[in-house]
Amino acid sequence: MNPWFNKKVISVNELHETAGKAGELAANKAINYLDDHCREFIQKSPFLLLSTADQAGTCDVSPRGDAPGFVHILDDKTLLIPERPGNKRFDSMINIISNPRAGLLFIIPGLEETLRVNGKAAVLNDKKLMERMAVKGKTPLFGIGVDVEECFIHCAKAFKRSGLWQTEKWPAEETLPSAVKILKKHAALPGRSEESIEKSLEESYTKRLY
Repeated sequence: MNPWFNKKVISVNELHETAGKAGELAANKAINYLDDHCREFIQKSPFLLLSTADQAGTCDVSPRGDAPGFVHILDDKTLLIPERPGNKRFDSMINIISNPRAGLLFIIPGLEETLRVNGKAAVLNDKKLMERMAVKGKTPLFGIGVDVEECFIHCAKAFKRSGLWQTEKWPAEETLPSAVKILKKHAALPGRSEESIEKSLEESYTKRLY
């Protein structure tokens, strides 16, 4: 047992007894379909976070991004997310195959509220559906379909606290963490220099986006 976790909250009652219960607005804001407001939000969102878990409950969160409207709305209960070329680990899709539960967080740049969508996901390889999501002549091999069960707007407090969209609060570029250095340290592959890793990343970003 983690020694830092000695004092754990182990019941829902303890949560409510300590912090209170959700107000009327928060308690009633979720709907189980995509109405016009949800559709507009998704159509204007170029970025989402996809949360999945495997059969054992081990969790993963993965970013998905493209031009606004890249997530296709098939009907008022169904979304389709293109699976663009990546590193071929397929973490999210492997999870979905064993456990279809998924959570989505849609983000619009400059807007501090987000849209949360929860439901059941499936990995799809329907050619006709994939062709709908072709970009620059490149058709994705797979898509992630989501059967919507719950969606609701999430308040702006996290974005206000973080100042995420306030560019004057952004750190200087030269102080940012280096993906190249992190990859070299974590992968620890003999013979892989920072220069070779940087070249590989650059080729991936410039030649294999689609």
